[in-house]
Amino acid sequence: MSEKEKEIETRLRKYLERDKKGIRVEMLKLMLSGEKYTTEEIYRKLRSRGIEIKTRGVSAMVGLMSARLGIIKMELGSKNRYFLKPEYTDLVVKILKEHLDNLKSLENPETLG
Repeated sequence: MSEKEKEIETRLRKYLERDKKGIRVEMLKLMLSGEKYTTEEIYRKLRSRGIEIKTRGVSAMVGLMSARLGIIKMELGSKNRYFLKPEYTDLVVKILKEHLDNLKSLENPETLG
């Protein structure tokens, strides 16, 4: 793993640790589809999954994931479209799975050994 990937992994873990409502997890799951989305499309998808968020919140999340994490790419057009950079798919899957497994173990303390 390159230094850049290690840095992204560290930042992504911290990003998910601060996800109190599950919005970031749902956003990452959505981006793992490989599709390209406008912020409005992301907003509608998240709302359809029961996530309470405003369009400005979606824009902020997309911007942070692009600028700070470096895992989202923007395709310019009349409406900008965002997608997960393919080279980070495996890393995001791995970290997301570990994060969700950790949440499950916290919900079920008897599984902690």
